[in-house]
Amino acid sequence: MSHTFKDLVARHGYAFVREHCPGTDTIAVANSIGQSVEPWKGGAVQDLVPRSSSTPNTYSGIYGLSHFPFHTDLAHWRFPPRYLLLRCVNGYADIPTLLLDGEAIIEAVTLDILTRAIFKPRRPRQGRVQLMRLYESGSDGYCFRWDEVFLQPSSRIGDIASQRIHEQFKKCNPLSIALERSGDTLLIDNWRMLHARSPIPAGREDRKIQRVYLENLH
Repeated sequence: MSHTFKDLVARHGYAFVREHCPGTDTIAVANSIGQSVEPWKGGAVQDLVPRSSSTPNTYSGIYGLSHFPFHTDLAHWRFPPRYLLLRCVNGYADIPTLLLDGEAIIEAVTLDILTRAIFKPRRPRQGRVQLMRLYESGSDGYCFRWDEVFLQPSSRIGDIASQRIHEQFKKCNPLSIALERSGDTLLIDNWRMLHARSPIPAGREDRKIQRVYLENLH
């Protein structure tokens, strides 16, 4: 099954398997698919539960139960996690995860602009403000990053890239994938795909999705 995930992600940028190994620990499922990473101490598995208010400078603190905008997870890090796995504990059909293929955005905005667009984190990380590009290529392929909350343009080309990306968002028809049954598992290439969360309707505050970051796939 791990090869199925790997093949689908390589082809489409994501893989979705319904009711995958229900009852199995999320970290065990993640490690059967790839090599999990702990982005911060005690954070190998993160429980994503809707909150009307939360810590400032977090998506829940900013948007509450409203729609989360399209983004790359941890886009303000020098190297964002390569993959993220989302696994349903308690879900609903009317709260889909939305996906946009970065390849379509890259084609529309153009590599020339994206490779020259300089951005900076909204706040210093570990006491430093590190400039970074929206698109970078390397031995493992390319990394396309985006986050309108935690990344800010730091050049004229950055302003242009930001404007064109927002224009492209208005034209895109995102994929809609509902994690609704226990074990429903969505694996996303975080260097290619952008994802967003739908608004949380009243009475759905007990939704619970678990997230694990992976650095590679088996």
